[in-house]
Amino acid sequence: MSMELYYWPGLPGRGEYVRLVLVAIDAPWRDMARLAERQGGGVDGLLRVLGDEREPFAPFACPVLKDGDLLIAQTPLICAYLGETYGLAPADEAERLFARQIALTTADLVNEAHDVHHPLGSWDYYEDQKPEAARRAAGFRDQRIPKFLGWYEQVLTRNPAASGWLVGAGLSYADLGLFQTVLGLRYAFPNHMAGLAGHWPGVEALVDRVAALPRIAAYLDSDRRLAFNQDGIFRHYPELDAPAVPG
Repeated sequence: MSMELYYWPGLPGRGEYVRLVLVAIDAPWRDMARLAERQGGGVDGLLRVLGDEREPFAPFACPVLKDGDLLIAQTPLICAYLGETYGLAPADEAERLFARQIALTTADLVNEAHDVHHPLGSWDYYEDQKPEAARRAAGFRDQRIPKFLGWYEQVLTRNPAASGWLVGAGLSYADLGLFQTVLGLRYAFPNHMAGLAGHWPGVEALVDRVAALPRIAAYLDSDRRLAFNQDGIFRHYPELDAPAVPG
């Protein structure tokens, strides 16, 4: 039976973190909002899942994953469930807990990236909060990105397995989350991220390594992969990026 992913159509957003894990575990799955309504998809299908008054474990927001009788929401939890159930997480208990910790930290970084362009709230347009966004962007670029990516680099360096992955000896859902986030930062802040090239070699190597995995590479080259855009979490506003480095 195919798993069902419910996320807003046209947006990579938080749903893309789940998609990458589904691809990596080679699971049969359907991106429900991209299906026709007669197939139970579309926005109407998504809203039915969110608004089902009979569901005792009601999700608050997308993404939502349906696996058999299970209905699971919240990106880090979905990714941890998939990883631990379908072989994309460490077997050791301490390492499993650490993978969850990494995924939750990545979710924090993603939220901060979103709040750069909507620092006052998602209910207002970016154009109505541009001065605040410019101030938020400067702090995010100069303080928060180095703090987060420096921590990931430290995690890679300290991994006892010396595998080049974040935790344990093999690929986990935590690595896929970092991969997607770094790509998002490169989209949103291309000048700034280009200027930081070489600062975190372990992180950069991990991103290249994930992109080269056969299943991931095929997915990235397919029409199932949604491109970053100006409606998602990571948005490119030139005025929020650093100036281009001459050369």
